[in-house]
Amino acid sequence: MPNTTSAKKALRQSHKRRNLNRQQRSSLRTAVKKVRAAAESGDAQKAEEEFRAATKKLDQAASKKLIHKNAAARTKSRLSKLISKKQD
Repeated sequence: MPNTTSAKKALRQSHKRRNLNRQQRSSLRTAVKKVRAAAESGDAQKAEEEFRAATKKLDQAASKKLIHKNAAARTKSRLSKLISKKQD
């Protein structure tokens, strides 16, 4: 346990950041799952809508350094490829 007041404050801040990061990461993963589910069901319109939402969340997460920018780009690329593959 922290002893100094500054260490106590740092602990409070880290707990707050951890909770925010967990919420954002969870919603990001949910958005990606929705794209995959829509693509698997064959609903091209819904897949495109979900892809736009997921792309926005991925870009926001990358800009906030929640995930690496290359990981965001890779995920967007794979989702896009999956959607185009399922539409054919």
